Amino acid sequence: MLDRIVSELGPWSWMVLGFVLLVMEVIAPGIFMLWIGIAALLIGVVSLLIWDAGFWTWQVQVLAFLALSLVSAYVGKRLVGGRHDETDQPLLNRRGAQMVGRTATLAEPIKDGRGRVKLGDTLWRVSGPDLPAGTQVRVTGAADTDLELTVEAV
Repeated sequence: MLDRIVSELGPWSWMVLGFVLLVMEVIAPGIFMLWIGIAALLIGVVSLLIWDAGFWTWQVQVLAFLALSLVSAYVGKRLVGGRHDETDQPLLNRRGAQMVGRTATLAEPIKDGRGRVKLGDTLWRVSGPDLPAGTQVRVTGAADTDLELTVEAV
């Protein structure tokens, strides 16, 4: 069935696939279908040039497409994915990490390693050695996954 479709459409089957993939990239952007679509278009161009060659069967075309897809995805990742610009606010979306180094007074005592401290307008869960309420503590670390601060007495 696939052999019949490819033979009927000829080299244009790759062009159609390439444009479908590019349209999918526009509908659901992620910069991944772009590279595969470009690979399909390139195979289409090569197919237009050497369609009548005896070795250019649909199996060879699919293998060339897969190889070119991998190469184009790798090149695309190197071109687009390698841009990690330094920011002037590296802790912008890491609120717990912004608290490291600050001092505060315990709002609730630390019992069995857990307590609470008020920093700004937020009551934070803290872990550390058992300390009574009202003790001055310094934030020494932050667990980003559960918004818990690690403290020590000042």
